[in-house]
Amino acid sequence: MLSVTPIPALSDNYIWLLRQDTSQEVCVVDPGEALPVIEFLERESLSLSTILITHHHPDHTDGLGELIRRYAPRVIGPANPSLEGIEERVSNGDEVRVMGRLFEVIETPGHTLDHISYFTPGIPPLLFCGDTLFCAGCGRLFEGTPEQMHKALTRFAALPEETFVFAAHEYTLANLRFASEADPENEDVKHALTECEKARALDRPTLPSTIGRELKINPYLRVDTESVRNAASKQGAIDDDLATFATLREWKNRF
Repeated sequence: MLSVTPIPALSDNYIWLLRQDTSQEVCVVDPGEALPVIEFLERESLSLSTILITHHHPDHTDGLGELIRRYAPRVIGPANPSLEGIEERVSNGDEVRVMGRLFEVIETPGHTLDHISYFTPGIPPLLFCGDTLFCAGCGRLFEGTPEQMHKALTRFAALPEETFVFAAHEYTLANLRFASEADPENEDVKHALTECEKARALDRPTLPSTIGRELKINPYLRVDTESVRNAASKQGAIDDDLATFATLREWKNRF
């Protein structure tokens, strides 16, 4: 059975560790730091065989060099020639087998132009989405366009509702506070905020989420609802779903 464990890193990153219970070999996703990974591996007597990278930002890649020197893992990542250390460069529709599971590569530009995500159907389905989809939020548009990010999120929204969503940051409380303004009539948002405040008070992760949960609480996946449209209309154009999304994302930048 495949298990997924969060390794906290930097101020609010999660490096996700994948492990089959029949093996000591593991995979990590987006190692922004090497030391937390090394400490975890040594404590649990594990061996790093694979690294998945979603995009080029340093808080997702700065641990690569040290981990490569120490463990010589297989490194899979986006087809960005400026990103050093990638052994297998993959793009939309490619498939990679990791920890006994077949993962589909989904191109998800928006946060960055090279951003990719990894989805495996299986039981349960798993999505490693880097900085594209967060619990109750989405990534800031540093390089891509609202259209690109909206398209990526629409692709995610069509995944099975039971899909576990492994985002790369603990941004949930801030996102839910924004969702409370962007979707003010949503009782699911209010309930999620209460539950996540309790979790963080106990220093517990609010992740993973699920696609089903995000469809209920994430305003960026709810741009066609009356509550979100009404709130967004006070901030900018809402001519269609894309315009509503762009207005929400810009509003969040100022929130």
